[in-house]
Amino acid sequence: MPQKDPCQKQACAIQKCLQANKYVESLCEKEIAEMRRCCQVHAENSICCSGFKDSKPAESKSSE
Repeated sequence: MPQKDPCQKQACAIQKCLQANKYVESLCEKEIAEMRRCCQVHAENSICCSGFKDSKPAESKSSE
């Protein structure tokens, strides 16, 4: 049996929040931040992160 996606809980929380708030992303910042944190840790093992991890740069990525 396949292992559960480590970030599925966060992905579902985003969907639930967006649906409850008529898809206004700014009202779901907490859920999006949790998903971003999960993807930083589990990106290699999470299908849920496949389209999410590069959608917005992480806080300290632009210091080159």
